[in-house]
Amino acid sequence: MVEFKIVGEELWTRMERAVEKVNERLRKTVRILEDAKVPYAVVGGHAVRAWVAQVDEAALRTTRDVDIMVRPSDFPAMKEAMIAAGFHHRNVSDLDMFVEHPEASARDAVHVVLVGKIERAGDSPNPDIEPVARANDFQTVRLETLVFMKLNANRRKDQVHLLDLLSLGLIDQTWPDKYPEPLRSRLIELLNDPEG
Repeated sequence: MVEFKIVGEELWTRMERAVEKVNERLRKTVRILEDAKVPYAVVGGHAVRAWVAQVDEAALRTTRDVDIMVRPSDFPAMKEAMIAAGFHHRNVSDLDMFVEHPEASARDAVHVVLVGKIERAGDSPNPDIEPVARANDFQTVRLETLVFMKLNANRRKDQVHLLDLLSLGLIDQTWPDKYPEPLRSRLIELLNDPEG
């Protein structure tokens, strides 16, 4: 039987701090890129959160990932700005990331998503960051672009994110025609069977 070892106030603090640390990392990264005037877009789970928050904050999910998309030509400027601000660059299995401490886990990293890169064989290349959706002090991709990326990646968490968008009416039966195959079929499958 598995039992709690950490309980009480310490447990509450750990759970709250885990979310705060990710949010702080995202805010810090955005400030760095904004100040350095590096074109970027917040993508992944935080982009989903930004869109979900437009409709229902109670539907927000936490995410441990900070994913930032940049063009390959802008990556050197991003790297320079992030390192100047105290981050450490790592490249693991051809994936670039930035961590706040040299010994930090990849889970505690800012992950770089490159425009035009094919993440896995059979996937479409990552789209461009333009046109962006601006939210005052940060920017993300348009909802159509985000849905494209989630359909393209098609992992379980991507499907869950898409189902969240569907449940809030942000995407609906009119959306599949926006995408080529196989993305179109993936979206139709989710629309037809949202309960899995």
